Amino acid sequence: MVEVTNIEKSFGRLQVLKGINTQIEKGKIVAVLGPNGSGKTTLIKCILGLVIPDKGKIFVNGRDIKNDFNYRNDIGYLPQIARFPENLNVTELFEMIRDLRKSEGNSEELVSIFGITDFLNKPLRSLSGGTRQKVNVILSLMFNPLLYIFDEPTVGLDPISRVRFKEWVKKEKSLGKTALLVTHLLSEVDELSDELIFLLEGKIYYKGTPGELKESQKENTLEKAIARLLEAGGGQRQELVES
Repeated sequence: MVEVTNIEKSFGRLQVLKGINTQIEKGKIVAVLGPNGSGKTTLIKCILGLVIPDKGKIFVNGRDIKNDFNYRNDIGYLPQIARFPENLNVTELFEMIRDLRKSEGNSEELVSIFGITDFLNKPLRSLSGGTRQKVNVILSLMFNPLLYIFDEPTVGLDPISRVRFKEWVKKEKSLGKTALLVTHLLSEVDELSDELIFLLEGKIYYKGTPGELKESQKENTLEKAIARLLEAGGGQRQELVES
């Protein structure tokens, strides 16, 4: 579904990605982990075409994404922080994104699932952070994409909405959809992901299943396994959140 070949990216003198090579198989949920500054966001933005690599190629669904923006029609993206005009109400926002994507999308079921019916006519500036995140989640899901890219998707969601989000993602996986999940919540990685990619200082430090990592490090939690992996390699130990 996604093939990344020898991707390098620098910002000035800072080299952020240092020859990344990886493949994301169709129908898999792959978590992208790593400390702050490890290159996670830059890699995701390269796949989205928001950052142009200095070197290398990226293919999405068999298409070289260079100079071909239409591949984005098959992606549902949830950024960590989404910004929209504050004067729009939720219904107007949905309509605006439909117009931009030239697709009707199906928001009705998702509006019901995430319980925002009473907020559809309210301006974004009046919404709580949790309700805004529900709106952002719906926008990433409503166009039936082939590939999802989620950046800290459940931050700010209430427990019920977290459960419903994860149920939706599992359902989409069963239909053959693919997802990239950037998160610091290791319980979600354990629950959702088929594979994890751990970045450190712009390189892939580990790639494999969560179960394989825990077994190889002889630990029963992903947090401890990652900490032991880093310690064994002389790397830095990053505080990771498990909840």
